[in-house]
Amino acid sequence: MIEINKNILSNDLSPYLKQHKDNPVNWQIWSKETLDYAKQNKKPIVLSIGYASCHWCHVMAHESFEDNETAKIMNQLFINIKVDREERPDLDFIYQSSFQLFNQTGGGWPLTMFLDENGVPFMGGTYFPKEAKHGLPSFKEVIQKVSEAYNDQREKIINQKDLIIKNLDLKKNSVLNQDLEPILEMSLSHLDQVKGGYKGAPKFPTFNLFETLLYFYNSSKDIKYLKPVELIIKQLCSKGIYDHVEGGIARYTVDEDWVIPHFEKMLYDNTQFILLLSKFCKINSDNYFKEKLEKTIEFLKENFQNKEGFLGSAYDADSEGEEGKYYIYSYSEIKDFENIEKYFDIKPEGNWENKIILVEKEKPTQEILKKLLQIRLKRKKPFFDDKTQLDLNCLMISALIAANEILPKKNYLKLAEEFFFKIEKKYIENKIHHSYSKDIVFIEDYAFLINAINDLSDATMNFKYKDLAKKLSLEALNKFFLDDKKIFQKNPKNNNDTFFKPIDIGDNTIPNGNAIMLINLVKLGMMDEAKKLSDSLNGYLNIYKNHMMTAIRALDFFNNIKSGKNCNEQGCKINDQKD
Repeated sequence: MIEINKNILSNDLSPYLKQHKDNPVNWQIWSKETLDYAKQNKKPIVLSIGYASCHWCHVMAHESFEDNETAKIMNQLFINIKVDREERPDLDFIYQSSFQLFNQTGGGWPLTMFLDENGVPFMGGTYFPKEAKHGLPSFKEVIQKVSEAYNDQREKIINQKDLIIKNLDLKKNSVLNQDLEPILEMSLSHLDQVKGGYKGAPKFPTFNLFETLLYFYNSSKDIKYLKPVELIIKQLCSKGIYDHVEGGIARYTVDEDWVIPHFEKMLYDNTQFILLLSKFCKINSDNYFKEKLEKTIEFLKENFQNKEGFLGSAYDADSEGEEGKYYIYSYSEIKDFENIEKYFDIKPEGNWENKIILVEKEKPTQEILKKLLQIRLKRKKPFFDDKTQLDLNCLMISALIAANEILPKKNYLKLAEEFFFKIEKKYIENKIHHSYSKDIVFIEDYAFLINAINDLSDATMNFKYKDLAKKLSLEALNKFFLDDKKIFQKNPKNNNDTFFKPIDIGDNTIPNGNAIMLINLVKLGMMDEAKKLSDSLNGYLNIYKNHMMTAIRALDFFNNIKSGKNCNEQGCKINDQKD
């Protein structure tokens, strides 16, 4: 029986939801029971989506969800549901898309959506402050006005469902074979030719774009594709976004110079960094980049493993109530280190809020790094979200295999296989699932699992892996592939707890699941199935091209294999040319 008048999050396994278990808000989990209650009682829903390492999620929680007065209003007027976006990426995708539809701008976290009693969104925002500031209304004011609007216009709001679904549906045209290079040319025009990445701030690594550019460089040897990759790699390795003391990169930087990170460290960023850096090192064998590659892998091995032996999700940006406290230094702490100004950009006034974020000038000595680490280890480490996500752990297997080509003495291939055997035992022999619930799985879980198995097959020449990959591909086709639209749905076709069936064809924090499945199907020789998917992705490409970088790479791979060219996943004609 549903307990609507109490906060039930203490019973949930999600670290993010547990962070909110003591809120005076009567938080519920996303479930059929909760949705049915809202419908039966004709009550609108506040849906709050975030994740455990999200800084602004913490800010809104402290300001509003821990506030008794705000909680009282929320409890009186709404059914309140809290969702971990890493547990339910399908819900995050649906409601982020809804936010973008309503506001005509990009979303973010915390995502605060207002749903009707049927779970259909009618209004939304991201962070709302406790008191009105920065041009934003107070959250208390927002929830009161939204409640009034819902009560006054309930029937009208409820009747908007079909219109919202129509607007959320992906648009498609009949063009089946597009020239891919002009789309890349357009992407190149948006890049910062001096500082790397996209122009302006904040700066995100956008690995999907740079991996695609590297793929086309390997095929064409056109330097225009390599230069942006080279630039972004240099920035990511030397600037403040990289943790020079312990390794690993932060989520993004708030400035355009890659100096001031948003300090959270995500598994999905670091695995993709390893992949891109490994592929780049096949072209540029400078030991500096190899050392960054090894340091990042070792950081994940030592710091991201959870009790089950898998990799957890993320480290928080905050510690001891302050953003970045674990990572930054005062001038007085480090000024006496011998020659430290030679290796890092050190100034008495600091480079962020009178503190110092380390920016590398040249490779520091091990002695200096040890001293910097000793200072850091006296501080409280940021919170670690230890939940296992299948897709990201599989992405790590592929990353290790790629790194093994660059650092064969480290025997990362053996580590990748050992890692896979754990996944095989828990997820394949038991039941494939995304995170905690065995009943929840997404196309990305299958896509990256199959991709990892294909990579293992190629690296070990053990063709038993290919048999398993084909079996899982057939399972994915049965579970997710929509025969009418010829595309994979994000969640299973039989899913019944969302008002809208999500189809995701764009890259997000990780490469797109449909694009990765196209690569998988091609590598397995399942060309009939690949043709259907390719035609569909081509149809979407004309409209959504800027968001489909992995799909562009996958489509080129399919087209070239179909035409008989000598290709691999890193590029076509690569085997015929010298690096």
